[in-house]
Amino acid sequence: MPARLRTLVTVLCAAVLGALLPAATAHAESRTVQGGRLDWGIKSSFQSYVTGPIAKGSYSLTGGAATVGGSSFRFHSAAGTYDGATGAFRAGFSGGVHFLGHRTGGGAYQLDLTLSRPTVRLAGSTGTLYVDVVSKAKGTGAVTTSRQVPFAALALGGIDMRGGGNTVVLNNLPATLTTEGARSFAGYYTAGTALDPVSLSADVRPAAAPQPSTAPTKPTAKPEPKPKPTSKSKSKQTPGGTVRAGAVDWGVRRTFREYVTGDIAHGEWTLSAGAQDGGALFRFPGGTGTYRDGDLTASFTGEVRFTGAHGLDLRLARPRATVHDGKGTLYADVTAAGAKGGERVPLVTFTTARELKAAGGLVAVREAPAKLTARGAAAFGGMYQPGTEMDPLSLAVALTDDARLPALPDLGSEPAPSASTPERQADATDSPAPVAKASDGGGFPALPVGIGAGALLLAAAAVWAAIARRRPRPAGTED
Repeated sequence: MPARLRTLVTVLCAAVLGALLPAATAHAESRTVQGGRLDWGIKSSFQSYVTGPIAKGSYSLTGGAATVGGSSFRFHSAAGTYDGATGAFRAGFSGGVHFLGHRTGGGAYQLDLTLSRPTVRLAGSTGTLYVDVVSKAKGTGAVTTSRQVPFAALALGGIDMRGGGNTVVLNNLPATLTTEGARSFAGYYTAGTALDPVSLSADVRPAAAPQPSTAPTKPTAKPEPKPKPTSKSKSKQTPGGTVRAGAVDWGVRRTFREYVTGDIAHGEWTLSAGAQDGGALFRFPGGTGTYRDGDLTASFTGEVRFTGAHGLDLRLARPRATVHDGKGTLYADVTAAGAKGGERVPLVTFTTARELKAAGGLVAVREAPAKLTARGAAAFGGMYQPGTEMDPLSLAVALTDDARLPALPDLGSEPAPSASTPERQADATDSPAPVAKASDGGGFPALPVGIGAGALLLAAAAVWAAIARRRPRPAGTED
């Protein structure tokens, strides 16, 4: 073979390997899923039954879950793994829904069901939705608590989960009740019953770049151990129980938010002065105040403003919380349409443990039931009566520099439509069929890499064929 041709073939083969190896390297390990949401109505007809004239019940949201659309619940803070090479995907979400119905004369409920912490596992063309379930049996009333029940089977159809993007989006996956799910559903439905479809969006962290070896070439001296911090330096407790940081989380009232953005008010809410939107709740940060002997006084920053038709204009700003002897009050500066602005109003009352205690430098109240005060009812223009149950309230204050506040619900990136590709359709939230997207984010999608490598292989084969034709042949051979 001539030297020039040998060189050309060598270069082409190296290019082929160079195209294939990065893809294998990029998918060598599962990547971390962090941030995202899952939307699922469980079963719309069950919701209607619970809140209808027969069961005369209701549902409440826990753990930061929210409502979205007409009849879906939104679970948040996806966490798990995704393998772009095999398409294997696992993500757990936070939040729950508590259904109550068929109240008895004694005040108890015959229907009492809580579904929380949904987890999706996908492999190949199928998947499973797991949930934590607390249910009361229809006949005996026995309460059963089960963790991560394989509740529903998910069908992916022709979706190819392989890819190298930084977002996984799945819409309207058909869900079917499993045998285990029917059992934990307290017998309200049989196995095989169609449930509401499942949609999710999850962020995938980019694959970590390989790091060069840092192994020393020769022995080095062993470093001196660092002195362990004393209890005083570790906690950095401030004198007198001064609040170092804090946040109060409150969604006001779920049905009020739905009214604001619904077909009547056609409105919205806006956040300012540092307030944050956690989906089902608003976070007011910047806590300052004092904590002594179980009593707490803390002020926070931020503002939420609700606006809409029919003169809706309500601002709640600079909340302040007080807790004494297990009883709490949340105040806010209230500005309503046509009313005097900036008046400090005690909006809701809530209850806590008899004596709040600090743990790890943190004083926390988690999802305390809250009731509207008389002055709070006036702030809402008489829309609700005094004593109305509002959204539960959570607050946390740090008394030490190293105490960490609870994380805000993480809904991940907002899914964005992209051009369709033959191997994977773009996101389409109004499509009745399940679709998937693994958006490009600097990874190595399998199909484009395969096409590039295939083209190079064909080029190498053509060169080799040309070489073979130019070789001298033995006498008597046919063309």
